[in-house]
Amino acid sequence: MAREFDPLVGICRCGRTRFQVSAPPLITAACHCRGCQRMSASAFSLTAMVAATTFRVLEGEPVPAGVQGNGLAHFCCPHCKSWMFTRIDGVPEFVNVRPAMIDDPAWCVPFMETMTAERLSWARTPARHSYERFPSMEDLPGLMQAFSDHLAVNGGVP
Repeated sequence: MAREFDPLVGICRCGRTRFQVSAPPLITAACHCRGCQRMSASAFSLTAMVAATTFRVLEGEPVPAGVQGNGLAHFCCPHCKSWMFTRIDGVPEFVNVRPAMIDDPAWCVPFMETMTAERLSWARTPARHSYERFPSMEDLPGLMQAFSDHLAVNGGVP
């Protein structure tokens, strides 16, 4: 039986900007594209896709950050510049939050990985699904259902 979901709170490095997610993420992912590598200063970026209706900024006023365009709007804390979340143009029903901002590190585990064509040769994740580019929009509902089923089997945690 799944445990009751406690809202997730994400906090930037300086603590001045916070967000909350009131329902479990729809899916978690690692993106290996060069843009995410550069923006995160790492081998990949981590994402927890959440329903926009479950997301809200609790404190602070995130500002646009990083390269804007290509259908992506990245937001960061105006003080410490921590990358906190991304909105995708034309897909207002989802927000991609940076799960490393959340105190519970379990939400950092990627269920899928994308852009493996640009993955650094040594970078590996425990993702259950892997895509050379991105899954099709037709595949996304099935992936989200598989993630939901995975959460149910694991007591509500990734």
